[in-house]
Amino acid sequence: MKPSIWLRLDHWARRLTPFGLSLLLVVINVLPLHIPSFARVSPILAMIAVYHWAIYRPDLMPAYAVFVIGFLHDLLSGVPMGIHALVFLSVYGVVIWQRRFLVGKSFIIAWLGFAIVGTGAAVQSWVLISAFNGTLVDPRALVYQYALTFGFYPILAWAFLRWQQAFLKAE
Repeated sequence: MKPSIWLRLDHWARRLTPFGLSLLLVVINVLPLHIPSFARVSPILAMIAVYHWAIYRPDLMPAYAVFVIGFLHDLLSGVPMGIHALVFLSVYGVVIWQRRFLVGKSFIIAWLGFAIVGTGAAVQSWVLISAFNGTLVDPRALVYQYALTFGFYPILAWAFLRWQQAFLKAE
């Protein structure tokens, strides 16, 4: 017997939630907060989502979804097109590669892993933006942005884990 349309819609809505939450974080990231120079150092919240879902539910966050998230982040934030798409895909690739190590470990290990992967992503972003501009860009804003992103990780990781427990139980 074929499942009802409502059951199928529920299934698809649950499967799209990691992507939807990541897009929501992209939009939140570009909201004007009217804080002077905050846009230069605002945390990259979508990178936290990519990292988290690549560890715990990579079946719900495929590489093409990561590309779309990065592309939309670039489009909305005014960064040269492709920078965050490439950075997010790099984060995704490294996490998928090290997933066996990260799954089932304590929160501190996951946070340390995010610190390492985030550092690589920050350096990659700085190199790409410097190459695009044709000159070395002052890395201080990037360091502050990385520190804020690192600081937001526990809050978003907790929210994602609660969401996963409530709505994305093993299917």
